[in-house]
Amino acid sequence: MTMNQSAVSFAIEHARSARDANLAGFKELLRFPSISQDPACQPQLLACVDWLVAEMTRVGLRNCRAIATAGNPVLYGDWLGAGDDKPTILIYAHYDVQPVGDASLWRTDPFEPTIVGDRLVARGAVDDKCGIWVNLKAIESVLSVSRKLPVNIKVIFEGEEEIGSRNTGAFVQARKALLAADALIICDGPFSPEQPVIGIAVRGAVMGEVRLKGPPHDLHSGRYGGAVKNPLHYAARVIASFHDQSGRVQIKGFYDDVIPLSDRQARHMNQIWKTIGPGMQRAAGVDAFFGDYLGVFAERTTSQPTLDINGIFGGYQGDGTRAIIPAEAGFKVTIRTVAGQDSDAIWERVVEHVMSFAEPGIDIETELLNIAHPFTMPDDGRELRAIQRALNAALGVEALLMRHGGSLPIGGILGRELGLPVTMFGYGSGDNSHAPDEYIVIEDLQAAIEVAIHLLFALSGAG
Repeated sequence: MTMNQSAVSFAIEHARSARDANLAGFKELLRFPSISQDPACQPQLLACVDWLVAEMTRVGLRNCRAIATAGNPVLYGDWLGAGDDKPTILIYAHYDVQPVGDASLWRTDPFEPTIVGDRLVARGAVDDKCGIWVNLKAIESVLSVSRKLPVNIKVIFEGEEEIGSRNTGAFVQARKALLAADALIICDGPFSPEQPVIGIAVRGAVMGEVRLKGPPHDLHSGRYGGAVKNPLHYAARVIASFHDQSGRVQIKGFYDDVIPLSDRQARHMNQIWKTIGPGMQRAAGVDAFFGDYLGVFAERTTSQPTLDINGIFGGYQGDGTRAIIPAEAGFKVTIRTVAGQDSDAIWERVVEHVMSFAEPGIDIETELLNIAHPFTMPDDGRELRAIQRALNAALGVEALLMRHGGSLPIGGILGRELGLPVTMFGYGSGDNSHAPDEYIVIEDLQAAIEVAIHLLFALSGAG
């Protein structure tokens, strides 16, 4: 057995001996209602921040502190004693959680972690306090037996992921030197010991609102119908103009900068889709899909840009009818962008298209509500290979490579601002992350810690 193999074995033995203490500490973390969307929870969120800084320091990280932003603090800590010949890895996770929602739908108190069968039920258990806890316990286990880490580590734990990382971009811009690293691992997402997944691409999201204004106030349709332009009619025209019958978006230049999948990327996508695709299609609960002209279902929902209307407003919405021409109408829109596309430029093209419908009697206003940039990750990079080695060593399996159809604002922010290769690897083995009875599988929490220990060594080239 080599020295590194001995260090790994001793660290895993330490983690196993501390299993009960680790679970108790995780429960303590989960008791903080760190809901970033609820101002009433701010005192508890800040108490969670203080607790985590103390825990980060206790496990052996250095320079641990909460750094103020215009919103919630970002937590930082590092351990940089591995040497200049070893890479520096920036690890990200977030400590804020989703709101409870309808408390009556929870079978247990959301912030009193409860064991139900093989599950630990609590808000934040899989999204994403496990991403923090697993990394801290892996670091603690290695430092406890080796007094040093095999790789240089920096960690940032964010407090606004659940509200779109709205202040994190400014934080990153101001702290580029502090966050400088060789690679970034985002520890937010699912984990399965049976069949792990590594995310290699995430789509961006451009969210906006369009408002069309006609008369200065609602008008009687019997007096003015047929003579005064109706904003609802024009809203319908704009919406109908976005797609042709095949589902292709009709905005000029919408697809120009899309980077097509390579043969290898297509193989990766098709491989994992054989496993998850049928279930995703069934979960939609519809009889038929559209857009086959543009590509297979997996490609349309992960690697192609899309445009969807999320809500329409205007006119009378109550019971019965009201004979009016409304003064205003509008809709909300989300554009999913992909690698190669500039999200700001895409919004400008959407605005140009929408404004072409303006004419005397109809004024149009647009508002950009939020942008999350797309990002891709090397599908054969050093960090991905290290994760695969760690999974093989700990579990005897390799991960499938997943393209995500959704968006993760923080990934685009960190990747663009810091110029780092990004890899996504979550530790959340459970479900209901945005729903009642969120849970993590207790046995898998221990498995995740052991994978994280192996990963520290694999990232150094020693695993």
